[in-house]
Amino acid sequence: MAHPLDALDLALLEALRDHPRAGDLELSRLLSVARATVQSRLARLTEAGVVRGWSPQVSLEAAGFGVAAYVSLEIAQGALDSVREELLAIPGVVEAFVTTGTSDVLCRVAAASHAGLQDVLLDLNRSGSVVRSTSVMVLSTLIEPRVLPLLATTAAERSPRAPAYRSPT
Repeated sequence: MAHPLDALDLALLEALRDHPRAGDLELSRLLSVARATVQSRLARLTEAGVVRGWSPQVSLEAAGFGVAAYVSLEIAQGALDSVREELLAIPGVVEAFVTTGTSDVLCRVAAASHAGLQDVLLDLNRSGSVVRSTSVMVLSTLIEPRVLPLLATTAAERSPRAPAYRSPT
């Protein structure tokens, strides 16, 4: 079930993005709301699955895995579960999505070198369930992963639920 966000939810998510190590008290100061409001909003966003974790953002490139590609896979009919298990066994597959269109699965892969990328591609093609693969090399990142601009398109339409909300000045 979707959890509609309001302006305070969005402001809280922006504060967390900008100050990821801030505690509830610091966030309440930044947003000019009561600490209990921050705590209840965070609990609600976490319970609804909007906030899914508190792990650090890791740069694969900075960690030595600067070669990346997207690989589309056409798979055998009914083989999605086995392909998932095979993809999980390949460390270079960092994300995978079930898709529509000419391919069935889109993978984001990373490696430390072109030779390492070739190894990942060969591992993908060893699957008896993969009928065909097509890869596209990533040259550079134009836009980093982001969600707040999209969330802001609907949050701006809602008024905050907490009466203690005061717009930060």
